Amino acid sequence: MQLAAAMARLGTETAFDVLARATAMARAGRDIVNLGIGQPDFPTPPHIVEAAIRALRDGHHGYTPANGILPLREAVARDLLTRRGIEVDPDRIVVVPGGKVTMFFAILMFGEPGVEIMYPDPGFPIYRSVISLTGAEPVPIALHEEKGFAFSAAEVLARITPRTRLVIVNSPANPTGGVVPKAELDQFVAGLAEHPRVTVLSDEIYARMCYDGVPHASLTAYPEIADRLILLDGWSKTWAMTGWRIGYGVWPADLVPHAVRLAINCHSCVNAPTQWAAIAALEGPQDAVDAMMAEFDRRRRLIVPLLDDLPGFRCVMPGGAFYAFPNITGTGMSAGALQDGLLEEEGVAVIAGTSFGVFGEGYLRFSYAASTEAIEEALRRIRRYLERHGIGG
Repeated sequence: MQLAAAMARLGTETAFDVLARATAMARAGRDIVNLGIGQPDFPTPPHIVEAAIRALRDGHHGYTPANGILPLREAVARDLLTRRGIEVDPDRIVVVPGGKVTMFFAILMFGEPGVEIMYPDPGFPIYRSVISLTGAEPVPIALHEEKGFAFSAAEVLARITPRTRLVIVNSPANPTGGVVPKAELDQFVAGLAEHPRVTVLSDEIYARMCYDGVPHASLTAYPEIADRLILLDGWSKTWAMTGWRIGYGVWPADLVPHAVRLAINCHSCVNAPTQWAAIAALEGPQDAVDAMMAEFDRRRRLIVPLLDDLPGFRCVMPGGAFYAFPNITGTGMSAGALQDGLLEEEGVAVIAGTSFGVFGEGYLRFSYAASTEAIEEALRRIRRYLERHGIGG
């Protein structure tokens, strides 16, 4: 078989590779502590599950409109007004099976040979993967540890060229937990006035996951870029619905027909019961979300000091999401070597920073979407590994 050349440019999400290795080791009898996978370790709240069951019993078994059922799009619009203070026509909302689909569609719309697309690095690996698939040139936006892994607006603006069509922003961020301050977004948006042909994809899937009372700063708050801003959000993280596969994009009106046409060609529609469950998530009680976030905050305050105390490690306090991204250069080991050594010798699954881009060398990603017992046990094993290898002993 002769595959299209573009397939050789398509990457993957290494966290799933590590998960597969860890799972295979566990099946073989190894005791594995997994801090690698980025999904909440909480069940979906019961009222959401019941809404899906009720939808099935009520006969919602068929196709839905490609952009999602109107009651769900209206519920999303009400949520956007309540939480972000913006009015959005429900017809600008396209419901899709997970957050990845919005980024995939956006990059497909703008990416082609001769074009540049900017993306965060270290960042979610699918950004670069899909950019490369389209033949566009991936241009990394460096995220700086000393800035809490926020980008520098001045650096981003300075790297925009006449070939730049799309800039991807992710805050709060995977894998760093970094949050872009409002002042940096102010400067970024002001500078975009000089680049009217550049579109922005704002990945805000972790928008409800901010800490220390700092409100989430959203690019939707800037009306001056509303006609060239694509918002990515969804249900996976906030309501522990990763396996339900549902997200949404808010598109500029001119791009909606293109997004819908891609949906029709790709997946037809999101399954109906999940859409009714998503309404229940938005409009039902939020106590489970609040409890989950309080627990994540406790774990954040547990894991960062423990990481800081390891020889050769230092870790900034993440401002959002559920990831810690410690600097491990003091160990003298590469990120990949330390990732593999910890898994093979100690049964601790974490992700090398290089899985998230070239600027991820010297870092590991820890997901603290795990119990405090698991976190403490993992850190004990890591210390043992470091001592056995003569690091900091």
